[in-house]
Amino acid sequence: MQAVSELFRKNIRQYGMIIALVFITVLFQILTDGILLKPLNITNLILQNSYILVLAIGMVLVIITGHIDLSVGSIAAFIGALAAIMMVEMQMPPFLAVILCLLIGALIGAWQGFWVAYVKIPAFIVTLAGMLLFRGLTMIVLGGQSIAPFPKSFQKISSGFVPDWFGGGSIHVLTIVLGIVLSLLVIWQEWRERSTQVKYRFEVAPIWIFIAKIACLVAVINLLTFVLATYNGFPNILVILFVLVVIYSFVMNRMIAGRHIYALGGNEKAAQLSGVKTKRVSFWVFVNMGALAALSGLIFAARLNSATPKAGTNFELDAIAACFIGGASASGGIGTVFGAIIGGLVMGVMNNGMSLIGLGVDWQQGIKGLVLLLAVAFDIYNKSKTN
Repeated sequence: MQAVSELFRKNIRQYGMIIALVFITVLFQILTDGILLKPLNITNLILQNSYILVLAIGMVLVIITGHIDLSVGSIAAFIGALAAIMMVEMQMPPFLAVILCLLIGALIGAWQGFWVAYVKIPAFIVTLAGMLLFRGLTMIVLGGQSIAPFPKSFQKISSGFVPDWFGGGSIHVLTIVLGIVLSLLVIWQEWRERSTQVKYRFEVAPIWIFIAKIACLVAVINLLTFVLATYNGFPNILVILFVLVVIYSFVMNRMIAGRHIYALGGNEKAAQLSGVKTKRVSFWVFVNMGALAALSGLIFAARLNSATPKAGTNFELDAIAACFIGGASASGGIGTVFGAIIGGLVMGVMNNGMSLIGLGVDWQQGIKGLVLLLAVAFDIYNKSKTN
């Protein structure tokens, strides 16, 4: 029992939010009479929150470096508008238009990163100006009107599903197979990580806790894939999200670039004295954020099948909230990609659950604000206990 409490204490940020997500899911599953976890609703939950989760992945890197980005919603709207001009009005092939839009998003990030990293204007001011600038440009580009519809191939980014190569009937067999493969990969990765820790004589959890953790992960993965298999299988956007999470988790945990990002957020002067090129790190973090904001805008436009002047409204607030709820620290240096995803799912399940039980937007906004405040208070409380 002491080992369990010690393990939880050392990982309170990560496990605390996972427990909160499970609790909220169970609560709304009961309150909605089982509607929340129906296959159709789970698929809708993934589709509805995909663009926020993409933003959260980029935003957590920005927050870890000690910055903030208020412009991502406006950038997403602007890129969606450009995509509509290219694909609908100019008849440009969707693949080429998507590449150009991602490059433009990266350039916008580079523009903002230059002012933050090299001119030393606070990110809050730069991105607030960017929020106003790109919202205005969106309205100018669209002329105050919506542009639709997008080509069918582009819409599949957000509304399409991975085809069943095994030709299953009512059950999407490929999804079941992918769930099993993913389970085996998780088992292999966890065992490999534990073996490495044992090899270098790091402290590890007792074997029964390790097995229980693996069993829970495998159960969740296979339950989710089975539920999705009874509908249409894996949405295309879930595959994109999975690839992003794997890549960014690897970068932040295993690569020098990730360590430099954490070092910059932890103590900029110490990182600089250690040889970290802090200006370059800040610059590239904003370039990355611009590219992911562009991807988010494309996903949202594909889902809506339209580019509108009001697209992207409050996206930045939802992404920032997801990061803080997922354990990122407002002072920088702390946070994980996985945590940001968990935070985004907490927000998504709450939004979906509150809508299903008929709570109005006014109540939803108030409850979300309270949850964000409590998450940050929880972070400060933990810091005060460790200091």
